[in-house]
Amino acid sequence: MSAIVQRIHNRDREMIIIRDPRTGEDVGALPEAVPLHIRKAVNASRAAQQAWAATLPATRGSGLRAAARALAEAAPELARMNSRETGRPVDEALAGIAAGVSTLEQYAELGPVHRGHSLRGDPLASDYTVAEPRGVAVVLTPWNDPVAVACGLIGAALVTGNTVIHKPSERCPHLGAMLGEVLAAAFPPDVLISLTGGSGIGALLTEQTGVDVVAHVGSSAAGARIARASNLTGAHVIRENGGNDPLVVDNDVDPVWAAEQAAVGAFSNSGQICTAVERIYVHRAIAGPFCSALESQARRRNLDGGLAPLVDVRMRDTVHRQVEDALESGARAVEGGSVPSGPGAFYPATVLLDCTADMDIMAEETFGPVAPVQVVESFDEGLRLAAGGRYGLAATVLTGRIAHAQQAIAALPVGTVKINEVFGGAPGGAAQPRGESGHGFGYGPELLDEFTRVKVVHVAAPPPAAPPSAPADATAAEPAAPPAAARREAP
Repeated sequence: MSAIVQRIHNRDREMIIIRDPRTGEDVGALPEAVPLHIRKAVNASRAAQQAWAATLPATRGSGLRAAARALAEAAPELARMNSRETGRPVDEALAGIAAGVSTLEQYAELGPVHRGHSLRGDPLASDYTVAEPRGVAVVLTPWNDPVAVACGLIGAALVTGNTVIHKPSERCPHLGAMLGEVLAAAFPPDVLISLTGGSGIGALLTEQTGVDVVAHVGSSAAGARIARASNLTGAHVIRENGGNDPLVVDNDVDPVWAAEQAAVGAFSNSGQICTAVERIYVHRAIAGPFCSALESQARRRNLDGGLAPLVDVRMRDTVHRQVEDALESGARAVEGGSVPSGPGAFYPATVLLDCTADMDIMAEETFGPVAPVQVVESFDEGLRLAAGGRYGLAATVLTGRIAHAQQAIAALPVGTVKINEVFGGAPGGAAQPRGESGHGFGYGPELLDEFTRVKVVHVAAPPPAAPPSAPADATAAEPAAPPAAARREAP
């Protein structure tokens, strides 16, 4: 079969087979969960949640720190498996695992100080809010940065008192299973459960009535299905989904530097990043030197052999179909644009010129190393085109004018706006995606809010107790003495 991931029937279980995207060789096979496993996992997670929620926040934080230490120790083995299953270079996989370790450590510190607010009311009463865990959390994570993303969502969910059922991507099931074993050992039984399976297993998990929150990082189509399912189950949904992130290049920047930024944004991790540069709008005044420099950037990457493969042949076929559609519609491939011979799922860094807004390559997400370029007549035109579309994850603007930067910040309907740097930013940033790119905070301290519910508490003093009634006069209670004449004196 051409797909790297395939399923075969094995008695009553479906098996997921993974092939190395570099060589096409088998990595291994794992069985998918079945509906019975899902029900048991939800019941077990529900049974463990009350005791875990009652655990002191500092103790939950200590569990996260222990998990971080275990993850750091297992990093070399996990990185090798990550590379075998997804094709990501080992050094990049190690960097992703290090980010996961750091995230667990951050939430270990943030969780115990996650607090409510005091409210101003009657000075003789207490009014405040309390953050309580939602309950059972289903966490569905992707393959393109599998450890870092999983650690963020799992860490925030656990430290706030939720129990977690984690389903990693079916494109890296061995890595997901290994990660689950490493992390789960730091917590009581059933606080963290891992299940292996594809999109069907993920869908069944999100349809369970015993699930209180679903956190999903993946495609917009899957995210939309999860949102619809939550209308029936009542689960809270956090999702970061697809993007079609634009890059706007103004006419006053160095075109060679701008091309370097575009290449980093479009070709890093072979374009398999949620916030990768997906479409480029360059001012006509510098379009010539910019496009030449971008072509050189792509050619250098293709010649040095450092570009990693796509995750599988299925993904490569999807990317190439979009490229072919653009070429048939009038675009020109000045570098790349064809499927190389040989094993694996490699695809070259590709630069497409003469692109137009009606091409799928400009309108849809392309999860591969493709840089499509459209020349615009003005910054305003580029900004208008960048603001279009149904996605709203992130956008980048390269400009030397503060007025244009401020204009872009106000006009772009995205969760993250980056000025003069395609990647980077301060730690702890938490954005809310727009449109089909998702909903809710997926990172940072605000993610703790997503995994909790707020309860308002009002404590008033009772009214003062009434003083006890005074006893009646003792003399009045005694019978009156008989008249003196009626007294009989003792003999």
